[in-house]
Amino acid sequence: MAPPTEEAQRFSGWPVHGGPPPEGSVAWVVGVGARQGTGAAVARRFAAAGLHVVVTGRTKEKVTAVAEDIEAAGGRATAVVGDAGSEEGLRESLAVIDELGTLAIATYNAGGSQWKPGILEMDTEFFESVWRTNCLGSFITGREAARRMTASGGGVIMFTGSVSGLIARPKLAAYASAKFGQRALAQALAREFGPRNVHVANVIVHGPIDGDRLNSAFPHAKDSRPADGMVDIEQIAETFWQVAVQPRTAWTQEMDIRPYCEEF
Repeated sequence: MAPPTEEAQRFSGWPVHGGPPPEGSVAWVVGVGARQGTGAAVARRFAAAGLHVVVTGRTKEKVTAVAEDIEAAGGRATAVVGDAGSEEGLRESLAVIDELGTLAIATYNAGGSQWKPGILEMDTEFFESVWRTNCLGSFITGREAARRMTASGGGVIMFTGSVSGLIARPKLAAYASAKFGQRALAQALAREFGPRNVHVANVIVHGPIDGDRLNSAFPHAKDSRPADGMVDIEQIAETFWQVAVQPRTAWTQEMDIRPYCEEF
C-alpha cells in the first residue's frame, strides 16, 4: 500500500472531512430492480441527500419507475438500461455520468444469491454468468469509478457484499466464488485508492432481505421468521449513506449488518 502523496494529503475537498457531497454531485447505483429492492432504496436515499442519481439496471420499466419515484419526491435521477456484467453494458451509464458532472459515490448492488442443488449440477455457463454479474461487474464499476474519482480529488465506492463472500456452501459455490472475488476487489481498491482520497467499503448483508425479490419468490418466508427477522431495505440504504459520509480519519472498509436473530 503506497503512502498518500503530498497532493492527496493537501486536498481538502470532499470526502476528506465527511458529510454530504457538494451540491450537484452525481451518485451511481448499479443493480437497480424493483421499487422495493435494495438498489432502489439506496438510490432514493442518495437522492434525498441532494445527489443526482444515475439509476442503472437491466429492465427499462423498473429503472424508469425508480427514477420517476425519485423525481416525484423532488429529487433528481436519470434511468439508464445496462447489463452490469460487461463493459459494453455499462458504457452508456458512464457517458451519462460524464455529461452530468462529478461522480461522488458509486454503489454496486447487481447480482444476488443464485444456487443449484450441488456443484455437479452447475454447468460452465451458469458459473460464468453468476461470476460476471457479481464479480466482473464489480471490477468494471470500481475501476471506472476510481478513474473518475482520482481525477476529481476523491469519492466513495461501495459494494453490496454477502456472507457468501466469507463462507462457501456447495449449492452456492458459483455465487460464493464471485462474492469472495468481489470482497478481494474491494480490499485491493481500498489499498490502492484509499491513500488518494477514495473511500472503498464492502457492506456485507447477512440475512434475508425484506424486499420484492425474496418476498415474490417466497411469499411466506417472512412468516417463518421471528418478528423483525429480515433485513429492512431502507436500513440497508441508510447504512450505505452513513458509511459514505464518514471523514477520512475514520473510514469503514468492511462491515456487516444482520437482524438480531440471525445466527453467526
